[in-house]
Amino acid sequence: MTTTTRDWLLSETPASRMQARLGRSYRVFRALLRNPLAVVGALIVIALVVLALFAPLFATHSPYAGELTDRLKPPSDAFWLGTDELGRDIWSRIVYGARITLAIVVLVAAIAAPIGMVVGAVSGYLGGWADRILMGITDIFLSMPKLILALAFVAALGPGIENAVIAIAITSWPAYARIARAETLTIRNAEFISAVRLQGASAMRVIVRHILPLCTSSVIVRVTLDMAGIILTAAGLGFLGLGAQPPLPEWGAMISRGRSFILDQWWVATMPGFAIVIVSLGFCFLGDGLRDVLDPKSGNRQ
Repeated sequence: MTTTTRDWLLSETPASRMQARLGRSYRVFRALLRNPLAVVGALIVIALVVLALFAPLFATHSPYAGELTDRLKPPSDAFWLGTDELGRDIWSRIVYGARITLAIVVLVAAIAAPIGMVVGAVSGYLGGWADRILMGITDIFLSMPKLILALAFVAALGPGIENAVIAIAITSWPAYARIARAETLTIRNAEFISAVRLQGASAMRVIVRHILPLCTSSVIVRVTLDMAGIILTAAGLGFLGLGAQPPLPEWGAMISRGRSFILDQWWVATMPGFAIVIVSLGFCFLGDGLRDVLDPKSGNRQ
């Protein structure tokens, strides 16, 4: 055992790991503050979270109940973004729709990212036939357009927000598997991995305790960048009637219902469309900033 390996084993204590994580988090935060677009993206994402958590405080009307006497009214002091064909306040429906959007994004990320990381790490670490089989399955999913594949799964499972989440997650995990495999291939023969093996650690322990944490930063960046695509895919499913079902105020479904009035009552479809664009841009800006900070090949990393 070399001196470097022995020093690493002696210094790898829970306290030192916690201190290293805190220092890294502080450096990432400082680097993000120096990126104006990343700050704008973070503010948009924070605003989405706040709206979703405190929707009753921001909504001015019920998102479900409406008066037919108020149908298709333009934006005004009473209805900030106008009303739809049933007299429901569009601003209030967009605010409550933020809950659905955030729930879809979080659930898809929570399902797809761990699956992709585990598949990629196992494939890259074990190699051989396991690598060929797992990457073959991954390539099959990557060869098909995500939206078409999601439509096929939702059509098979049936319309609904739960099935839409499952379908989007199924189509999203292969990208994370590829990233995790690439990261694993670069570190599986590193000296500290060899030191862990010398201690008698099993392959599963090496993957879970040492390889997966090192893949996390790259996967987080990709997840953040993919959230815009997740939102657009969910909105597309809602637009086609395969996502959230009425009367849920899902943004894609709101656009679908408002397309009949796009020429005269433009606000019915335009306002939820603006919400989708703004939130998608927010995740893209934040993801770009995180990539600049966390990418080892970036010159901006501190």
